[in-house]
Amino acid sequence: MFTGIIEEIGIIKSIRAGGRSARVVISAVKVLEGLKIGDSINTDGICLTVTEFSPTSFTMDVMPETMLRSTFGKLKPGNSVNLERALRLSDRLGGHIVSGHIDGTGDLTRIRKDENAVWLTIAAEEPILRYIVEKGSVAIDGISLTIVKVDRQAFVVSVIPHTQAVTTVLTKKTGDAVNIECDIIGKYIEKLRSSGKKKIDIDYLAQNEFI
Repeated sequence: MFTGIIEEIGIIKSIRAGGRSARVVISAVKVLEGLKIGDSINTDGICLTVTEFSPTSFTMDVMPETMLRSTFGKLKPGNSVNLERALRLSDRLGGHIVSGHIDGTGDLTRIRKDENAVWLTIAAEEPILRYIVEKGSVAIDGISLTIVKVDRQAFVVSVIPHTQAVTTVLTKKTGDAVNIECDIIGKYIEKLRSSGKKKIDIDYLAQNEFI
């Protein structure tokens, strides 16, 4: 699990394609501290496993499913990516619960500056928008952001100066695709409510402060 609070920006050092999969080497500094083979690193919103590492970089294998459902198929050497190590139970949860299992991609349709903030409008399909809630949370390229507003075609997030400085947000331009992970809590509640075997009592959970 992750929090969506980006630790550093990494640089794609090399991508070795293997049909529909790929092996990716990423240059980094901070996330290499205490790194071990098998550790998970959220890379532009995608939970990937470290298979090799050196003093200046780490290597990950990207499966065909990930290449298909994410922006990884469009990355090239020299591109920058957001990086976050897995959450430790002793850490503060500064963002929200992020699994690193993205739901799909969206298209950046508008970028607007508003004094010290940057507003991003992201168009997405209904299977993603159904989980987008005003004032709720969403992970965009692994970044935990708050949803400002949403309609049937798109949603808007606002990015503070600190996030602009420590992530890849300002490298994006209109027309770029981004990885989207919706809030996992909403997906679990929907699944439980739609189950034919057991129906969850949402009112009971709310009254007893479980949600």
